[in-house]
Parts: sequence; structure tokens; C-alpha cells
Amino acid sequence: MPLGKGLVMTEAEKLKISKLRRDGLGYKKIAAALDLPVNSVKTYLRRHPANEEAAAIPDFCEMCGKPIVQAPHRKHKRFCSDSCRISWWNAHPDKGGKRTLHNFTCAYCGRTFQSGARDRRYCSRACYAAARKKAVAENG
Repeated sequence: MPLGKGLVMTEAEKLKISKLRRDGLGYKKIAAALDLPVNSVKTYLRRHPANEEAAAIPDFCEMCGKPIVQAPHRKHKRFCSDSCRISWWNAHPDKGGKRTLHNFTCAYCGRTFQSGARDRRYCSRACYAAARKKAVAENG
């Protein structure tokens, strides 16, 4: 039934429009198939571009390759989870480009490590805590 003034497109029609667009049909063919005005189809697709974009380009996690569902009107996701994001950045520290990495030697365990900060003394919170505990024990 053609939309007139004051009539609203149903959810079923919206889903059918999105599906037909993913299948490659143009505005006129979608309108003819659903018996809707061409301008209603155009307007819907222009106001909901995420439906077209998400269907056209599947997104996959850069770490594990799992498909990622992109939420409309949200920042583009590169990773499927926090663990994948952290693993990828740990494996590619040079890709950050935001800070210069400095080399340090841990004051407690002697291990060498890199950090973006300029004044690091310990490689981890565990070494920091152990050094504090040792200092308290020595000073009484």
C-alpha cells in the first residue's frame, strides 16, 4: 500500500528495503517490488546509510579474524574484544605512533623494558611493590 501523508513505514518494509538494497537492487526496483513511492525508499536509505555500509563491507577483527558487528552511529571497531585489542597492540608497539618508546632497566629486578614515559624506574607494579616492601623492611 503506497505511503501517503501521515503514514509511517512499517519495520517489515524497512527490513525488506535493506535486504533488497544488499541484494543490489536500485531505488526504483525496490519501490516497485514493495509497492512504495520511490522517494520514500530513497529517503529511508539516505537517512540510514549504516544499513548499506555494514552490508557492503564486512568487518573482521584485525587480531583473530572473527566478524565484527558495527553499531550504527558509533566509532568503527577494529577488534572483536579487549583481549584481541591488547594482544594486537602488544604485538605491534611500533604502529602506535603516539609516543616515543624509551629503554629502561628495572631498579628492582634488573630487567630491561620499554615505556612511553620518560621517568620509569620499575618494569611492573609487582617490582614497585616489592621494592617498597624491601625499603620498609630495611628502614625498620
